[in-house]
Amino acid sequence: MSVRSLGYLRLETPDIEGWRRFGADFLGLMPVEGADPESLYFRMDDFPTRIAVAPGSQPGMTALGLEVLDERELDRLAAKVEQAGIKVTVGTEAESAARRVTGFVRFSDPGGNPVELFYGTVLDHVPVRTPLVSKFVTDGMGLGHAIVSAENPKETVDFYLGVLGFIERNTMRSPGGTTYFMGCNPRHHTLGVTPHPGPGRLLHVMVEAATIDDVGLALDRAHALEVPMMHSLGKHTNDHMVSFYVWSPENYAVEFGWNGLQVPEPVPVYEITEGAFWGHRFTPPPAPPAPAA
Repeated sequence: MSVRSLGYLRLETPDIEGWRRFGADFLGLMPVEGADPESLYFRMDDFPTRIAVAPGSQPGMTALGLEVLDERELDRLAAKVEQAGIKVTVGTEAESAARRVTGFVRFSDPGGNPVELFYGTVLDHVPVRTPLVSKFVTDGMGLGHAIVSAENPKETVDFYLGVLGFIERNTMRSPGGTTYFMGCNPRHHTLGVTPHPGPGRLLHVMVEAATIDDVGLALDRAHALEVPMMHSLGKHTNDHMVSFYVWSPENYAVEFGWNGLQVPEPVPVYEITEGAFWGHRFTPPPAPPAPAA
């Protein structure tokens, strides 16, 4: 057994009000209360919080939350991580309660990305309400997918494949190096690792909606709210998802998609030479605000 899904993301941002608007009014996630009244918590399904955003002086991911089957699986995987020479810290009861999970451990992957393995989601049984989106596609597959960076992507990928049990789906070479896409459930990929100097960081997150109309309506919301576009509507070559990308308040690449490829059984890995069959025209991120005089 291995990791089951991307359960949650925990972020810090200097623009907490920007994320309040971005998460609820654009993405259509359901705002909920959480352990910290200064932070934002968003639902998309029965899971208590899929994205938590805390105020911080610098933008960053503080946890890539990966769900495992149960306590025994958590213990087994934590032991494998330690055998790989990585220090593992057990989360406290208070930290687990704040995440609404029964237990978790934390560590940094070989690229420096902060990872949490958790089990035992604590459900509150309050129906999710996402009036701007018909439904998010999460059943058995988690939040969506994320792309993180590493100075040595192959070392980090080998860790996810050999220690945490991910399956390599495909690769894509570019002048900057090779990006690796990995799955852990029927969703084509749950995690990607791409080269980038310095400690690992979150670069991209994807959410998947149930209908093409959800995508079209999200495009309209992006226009109305002046959310900066990153990639125009297009269709990917690896997971066949029809999607568009925007820049988040701190310039993460956030993808809103539909009809992503599912891979119920392992298939041979392959390399793609183009990212899109059509569309996905790129727009650079907005310039940072000028410093105050």
